[in-house]
Amino acid sequence: MVESTHAGRADRTGARSQIKIVVPDDHSMVSLLGSRDELLHVIERAFHSDIHVRGNEITVTGPESESELVSSLFSELIDLLRSGTQLTPDAVERSVAMLRNQTEERPAEVLTLDVLSSRGRTIRPKTLNQKRYVDAIDKHTIVFGIGPAGTGKTYLAMAKAVRALQDKQVNRIILTRPAVEAGERLGFLPGTLYEKIDPYLRPLYDALHDMVDPDSIPRLMAAGTIEVAPLAYMRGRTLNDSFIILDEAQNTSPEQMKMFLTRLGFGSKVVVTGDVTQVDLPGGTQSGLRVVQDILDGVGDIHFCRLSSHDVVRHKLVTDIVDAYSRYDASRDADVPAIKQGAGGARGSSRKRGR
Repeated sequence: MVESTHAGRADRTGARSQIKIVVPDDHSMVSLLGSRDELLHVIERAFHSDIHVRGNEITVTGPESESELVSSLFSELIDLLRSGTQLTPDAVERSVAMLRNQTEERPAEVLTLDVLSSRGRTIRPKTLNQKRYVDAIDKHTIVFGIGPAGTGKTYLAMAKAVRALQDKQVNRIILTRPAVEAGERLGFLPGTLYEKIDPYLRPLYDALHDMVDPDSIPRLMAAGTIEVAPLAYMRGRTLNDSFIILDEAQNTSPEQMKMFLTRLGFGSKVVVTGDVTQVDLPGGTQSGLRVVQDILDGVGDIHFCRLSSHDVVRHKLVTDIVDAYSRYDASRDADVPAIKQGAGGARGSSRKRGR
């Protein structure tokens, strides 16, 4: 229950109000405010309002618009607790961001959407764009998840694939990615063909082990229910009743992208994930993930979902790193026209030096 009383005075920041929030008795204040008020401190750092707690009553005093925002935040957090969600500093910070951006979806709706429950843990979206990505996979046959590292593109797609298999919506899961060296020259790799390509596919295995009983994975792979293979193995096939994920799609050529997409058969769903800022193709080769956005834009039942640094769910430094590289790339691109213009002006007077 929330009670609101307005102080009826104003200062340089505008009208100020006082809002009293009464937490229901069936919720402990420790679960809402955190151990040693850890979550309360997160909220206090996010706002300029004064927040006082006494018993199960929380009083918020500050600028009217901000006090109402804090009140809405506590209402959302109480709803999250009511749904059985354990609050964390990350969940509080993401709830604050969603409320400030005035998104259509409430934080409690975003953070309680169960994608997959497996091995004692539940996988849920942690940002609004992640929820929209998951919703798009439900609604469309082909979905492209494009964004920087750490935004959960592949992980959420894998969770949706496992869920679809559990619900018997598909008969098998096919996971693929191009075998392209990430800037390193690995040289000769000993062993069989599968042993040679295994390092490229290892990230897919890692995600799979988080969602499926590891003891059952060999059996499912032997039966063809789960297939992990390099992109080259997709050529010439028609994939029916399958959930197909193409990971690291920025490292496909336009021809490979076309080849992959045309493998789609009846009753199948395709998710393509990649980060167009991390292309490892040889110099001069276009990324199929970049080109396909222009080619298939506007085609029905195909959806492009774009995630950003705000959707990074790894260490907070990853967000800062992604943003720093984006600024660097933007500044470098801005310098290119000037460099080209200077080169063009000097071309007529240049002379080739003798050896």
